[in-house]
Amino acid sequence: MFLDKLQANVSEQYPLLLANCRVFLDFDNTMTISDVLSDLILDHSIDKDWIELEDLWRRGRIGARECLRGQLKKVRIGKKDFDQFLSEVKLDEGIFELLSFLDQKGIKPVVLSDNFLPVVDRILDHHGIRDIKIYANGLRSFGDRLIPSFPYYNPQCPSCAHCKKTHVVSDRADEGPVIYIGDGRSDFCPANASDLVFAKDTLAEYLEQKESDFLRYENLKEVADYFKNWMYFI
Repeated sequence: MFLDKLQANVSEQYPLLLANCRVFLDFDNTMTISDVLSDLILDHSIDKDWIELEDLWRRGRIGARECLRGQLKKVRIGKKDFDQFLSEVKLDEGIFELLSFLDQKGIKPVVLSDNFLPVVDRILDHHGIRDIKIYANGLRSFGDRLIPSFPYYNPQCPSCAHCKKTHVVSDRADEGPVIYIGDGRSDFCPANASDLVFAKDTLAEYLEQKESDFLRYENLKEVADYFKNWMYFI
């Protein structure tokens, strides 16, 4: 069904992409089947103050960095519970097919996340996904508290905690096409800097409003099928 829709709707610029393309993936609700960071805050916050911060962020009143800092201040989770939480996170099953196909073609994807590096790394490692480049926010534990840091914050992009666009732009040295796969608000900037975007949920709505070209997907199996059936690697 997905490929039938592509055949009817994809513009002429998409069917041919070269082997030196760059592939970037969001993590939460893209590689995973849920928003891991939101689940963590929802399940382990000591009060409901995070809701107001979330609302302010969605309305553009505060940036993602301020929002995350405020929300994590109220999270309490010990190491044992944290490890258990991370071990229960489920991935989109299509990620394994997609990564396998990219590996066969010599393409090394990069994960760009507004989550935190120890979280992303441990979840992927738990599922046997290793040796993949990850750019994410920093995190350290102090007792039952989580203390964030934001090494990729860009003052010129104050709405983002992690300026994902920086990595997309800096990784264009070979001038191959950039492919981005995402779902949410933190993906707006990198999507705008990419040549081909796979989008769902909030990102898809945003690109529709902008009347920007993108390919809608529901799961990563659909993305893997697109790579296998529509792209030529030379």
